[in-house]
Amino acid sequence: MRLLTCGSVDDGKSTLIGRLLHDTQLIMEDTLVSLARDSRKHGTTGEEIDFALLLDGLEAEREQGITIDVAYRFFETPARKFIVADTPGHEQYTRNMATGASTADLGIVLVDARKGLLPQTRRHSLILSLLGIRHVVLAVNKMDLVDHDEAVFRQIVADYQATAAGLGFAGITPIPMAARAGANVAAPASAMPWYDGPTLLQHLEQVDIGADSDGQPLRFPVQWVNRPNADFRGFAGTLASGRIAVGDPVVVARSGASSTVARIVTADADVAEAEAGEAVTLVLADEIDVSRGDLLVPPQARPDVAQQFAANLLWLHEDALIPGRPYHLRAGPFTCLASVTQLKHRIDVTSGEPRPARTLAMNEIGLANLDSAAPLAFDPYAENRQTGGFILVDRFTNQTVGAGMIVHPLRRAANIHLQAMAVGQAQRSVLKGHQPAVLWFTGLSGSGKSTIASAVEARLAALGCHTYALDGDNIRHGLNRDLGFTDADRVENIRRIGEVARLMADAGLITTCSFISPFQAERQLARELVGGDRFLEIFVDAPIELCMARDPKGLYAKAKAGEIRNFTGFDSPYERPHAPDILIKADEESVDQAVERILATLRAREIIA
Repeated sequence: MRLLTCGSVDDGKSTLIGRLLHDTQLIMEDTLVSLARDSRKHGTTGEEIDFALLLDGLEAEREQGITIDVAYRFFETPARKFIVADTPGHEQYTRNMATGASTADLGIVLVDARKGLLPQTRRHSLILSLLGIRHVVLAVNKMDLVDHDEAVFRQIVADYQATAAGLGFAGITPIPMAARAGANVAAPASAMPWYDGPTLLQHLEQVDIGADSDGQPLRFPVQWVNRPNADFRGFAGTLASGRIAVGDPVVVARSGASSTVARIVTADADVAEAEAGEAVTLVLADEIDVSRGDLLVPPQARPDVAQQFAANLLWLHEDALIPGRPYHLRAGPFTCLASVTQLKHRIDVTSGEPRPARTLAMNEIGLANLDSAAPLAFDPYAENRQTGGFILVDRFTNQTVGAGMIVHPLRRAANIHLQAMAVGQAQRSVLKGHQPAVLWFTGLSGSGKSTIASAVEARLAALGCHTYALDGDNIRHGLNRDLGFTDADRVENIRRIGEVARLMADAGLITTCSFISPFQAERQLARELVGGDRFLEIFVDAPIELCMARDPKGLYAKAKAGEIRNFTGFDSPYERPHAPDILIKADEESVDQAVERILATLRAREIIA
C-alpha cells in the first residue's frame, strides 16, 4: 500500500512517520545512534530523539525544521508492505504534496489538536479528493498538549467531517494520537482510555484498498516501439490497468485499428498473460500502425477519445494560468499542445464553494475546459487514475505548471469537420504574383512598429503586391473590442490575431501585423499557426526612454499618472524576442533604412520578386 502524510505546517507529519518506522523496529542501531546525535544538533525535542530528522534529510529542512521535498520510506509488517511519502505542509510546496498524492492509496491528514483545522488542511484534503484517494485517516496529533481531552478530539472530527462531506471519500478513520510519544501509533495510548478504535498501524494493516481498482478494463500505453531487427516489432509499456493474455483482441484507441495479441514478451521469457503494473512487450498478429503514446484497449471497453474535455486543474507555478496560451500536455507517454479554452470556476479551499475566476494563481484549483491539438484517449479520472490524469508543461522553460484530472469529454464539437476547398493557397499565389507572408512587428508602445509597418505596406503596394494591414488599435475597435489588457486578455488578443493572419496568408496576401504582443509564447503560437517559412518576426527595439519621450498617444503619461493599468513596459512585462527574423534598432536606423532591410529579406526568401 502506498500512503502519504499531509496537513499544515508543524502538525507532526515527519515525526509520525519516523515514530512508525521506529515502532516497527525498522531503524538500524547505527541509524539510531546517528539520529540521537543529529537530534542534539538539529532537533526540537530537547534530549529526546527527534524522529522527524529521519525524513527531513535536506540541510535546509533541518535548519528550518520543515519539510520541503517529498521523502519516501519503505517498511513492512507481517500483514502488509508499505511505501510512505512524507509531504510538505507549507503552501508554497503544495506541488510537492500533489506529487506524493498522485500515486497514493491512502492519505493520513494530520491536525494539531491545539489549532484544529487550518486552510492548508482543507486544501490538502481537496487535493486528495481530486487525485482519487478514497481512504483517509484523520490523525488528530499532539493530544498530549491538550491533556488528552476527548471533547477536543470529537470537535475536530465533527469539523473535518463537515468539511469533507462533499469530497467523496469512501472512509474517514479518526485516530487521536501523540506521535512524538508513540501514543496510538503502533501501540494503544493508556492516557486515552476513552478511545477504543484501532491504532494507526492496525488500521493501515487492515484497511481494504483493493476494491478501488478491481475490474478496470485493459489500458496499455505504448512507451516504445521495439524494432531490433526486421523480424521483430513489439510495443513496450507497463499495463496501466486490467489484464491481457495471448489471443486477446486489442484496438488502438485513437485510430480504431484492431488486431490480436500474438506474444507477450518479458525480459526473461514469453508469458501467457500479464496484469496491471507489469512491464511487457506486446507483439500483435497484424501489421497495424501503433506509435509511442498510443493506447491499446479491448474492443468492448474503449476509453473516450476527444480533443475537448473538462478537467480539474491544480496550478503549480508562480506565473498564473493564462487561458488561451498553449502548453505541452503530457498524459503518460502521449504529448501534444493544449490550451485552456475556458476557466469555469476556481474552488475556494476554505469553503469548498466554486468562485468566478479568469485565471488560477499558484496552488489554486479550478474546473476548466481544455482543447488539445491532437485527439487524446482517456478515461475520466474518477474511473481510472492511470489514464485520466495529465500535466501541463511550459513550452519554453519545460517546467511543470499544472496537474489535471479529466472529468468528462466535451461533445459539442464532435460534428465539426474541415471542409476541403477547390482553390488553395498555391493557386492564389499564382494569381497574385507573389508568395503570402505575415510580417509580425513587435515592440513597446512608441517604438515605431506601426510607422514602419505602414511604410512597408506602401512600398509593397507600389510594387503591385496584394497586402493587408492588421494594427493593434484598429483591431480593438472591432474584432477584439471585448478584450481588456490583463495578461489573459492580451493572450486571447494575439491568439485571435494569429488566426486572422493565418486566414490572410491562406488568401495569398502579404499581411503586416503591428502589435506589442508582449509574450514569447503567443508570438510563437502565431508563427506556428501561419507556418514558419511564411512568418517573419520583426522586433522594433527601442529603449524605454525613447518610447516615453515620443509617447505619440500620451499613454506613458497616463500610465505614470495611474490612469492606465497593465501598461506594457511600465507595469506589465515585455518578453524580448530571443532570435527575431529581423532586428531593427529604432534609435539607430531611419524608417527608410528599416523598410529597405525588410524588403531585402522578402526578396531573399523569394516572397517577392
